[in-house]
Amino acid sequence: MKLLLVEDDVEISQMLKEYLITENYEIVCAFDGEEACQKFDSGSYSLVLLDLMIPKISGMEVMQHIRQGSTVPIIIMSAKDTDADKTLGLGLGADDYITKPFSVVEVLARIKANIRRNTQYSKPEAPENEILAIGGLVMNLSDYTVTKRNVKIDLTAKEYGILKLLLQNPKKVYTKEQIYSMIWNDAYLGDENAVNVHISRLRNKIEDNPGTPKYIITVWGIGYKLGDLS
Repeated sequence: MKLLLVEDDVEISQMLKEYLITENYEIVCAFDGEEACQKFDSGSYSLVLLDLMIPKISGMEVMQHIRQGSTVPIIIMSAKDTDADKTLGLGLGADDYITKPFSVVEVLARIKANIRRNTQYSKPEAPENEILAIGGLVMNLSDYTVTKRNVKIDLTAKEYGILKLLLQNPKKVYTKEQIYSMIWNDAYLGDENAVNVHISRLRNKIEDNPGTPKYIITVWGIGYKLGDLS
């Protein structure tokens, strides 16, 4: 698998590259935002490792460029570790966030987890023409498309997973811990930001008015459930 590594610190870049090569990944390095956009547009990648503090074009702008036409998993690597920074990064389309300093073992584990989750939603598992639908929103499990009133909606792997979970279990209320454990396939450590941000992004894409959602309902003090649009 080929990964795009965007990191302006040459020592960190070289350390990660050498380690990941031993794990059988092909690594393409970029050292500034312009180079990152150029290399992403000219290649095909399984995942992007993206530092935020890079020259010429910021990491956030690089991520926005990537998200214009791709749902490839993006892992942010940053020394910024406040909740606001993490929320902003996830809100703009990142799938994961690693705070510097980090261990290469942690980076490898996050890479494998994100590629595994993305692969789960990109290979056929459902019978052809298996459809989940509610209130004009249609999810086709055979080709992994989502449409609303016949207009295609582009979702990331996690957004797709959350929506699929709710559509398949319309009467069930899921806690944030359950959603995180099932969609992130990882232990929940009490950080609600990841779930909150992805729910917010999903609402912005599927709701008529995200401020008064009808598809994804908040059950205060518990979690989320599918709205009753029957």
